[in-house]
Amino acid sequence: MTTPPTDLPSSRTEPDGSAVVRLLSYNIRSLRDDKGALARVIRACAPDVLCVQEAPRFFRWRKYASRLAMATDLHYVTGGAPASGPMILSSLRPHVERVEDVLLPRTPGLHQRGFATAVLRFGTAARLGVLSCHLSLQSRERYEQGGMLLERLRALGPYAVAAGDLNDRPKGRTFRRLAGELQDGWATAPWGSEMTSEPRDPHQRIDAVFATGGVEVLGCGVPVGLPGVEERDLFSATDHLPVLAALRVPPA
Repeated sequence: MTTPPTDLPSSRTEPDGSAVVRLLSYNIRSLRDDKGALARVIRACAPDVLCVQEAPRFFRWRKYASRLAMATDLHYVTGGAPASGPMILSSLRPHVERVEDVLLPRTPGLHQRGFATAVLRFGTAARLGVLSCHLSLQSRERYEQGGMLLERLRALGPYAVAAGDLNDRPKGRTFRRLAGELQDGWATAPWGSEMTSEPRDPHQRIDAVFATGGVEVLGCGVPVGLPGVEERDLFSATDHLPVLAALRVPPA
């Protein structure tokens, strides 16, 4: 534990028009585990934006995505099947200005990958580009996808964030490629705990939140000990731990 879990700022809009945004990134393993535990963890984190990986994407995927949104007091923004797994949900706080789901070039024999992207406006002036991702297990393909992520993030505006399951550790070349151009949330403002996999034996950080330079990272990490986040729920919700970040977005 790096800092007390209650230190993470709450959502708010500042008098100058800047917005403090709580963003949660979570690999939910296609809702194959304890859905009640998953919903309790997400609600306790009180995110304005939820970046999902391994969202439902096959038969009746919209129904399952809708159930997750209802159970967590959030709303569907984009992604799921059209992005081959990544998805974005949000509270009613932001206004959705635009969305785009992107399918990435596919290597034969490997899973189709994609990005779910959106531009969200908080208040009248603070705009945040959001990208949810789940990168390849194969090293070369993953590195190429890292480059595509950086290009796509630049297209979302000066204030943007990418969150997801990287399938890479901080010393890996794809992780280092992203951290070379973006702020690694945990490294910039560590909060909570670091390791994201696996819940019962956290020993590696393969899930992360990255922000462009204009976004101020106020805190980022696994919300272990956050009021309402129970250890038993983290164990049974899915096979990853979530990453929660508080970000200050300047007015555009």
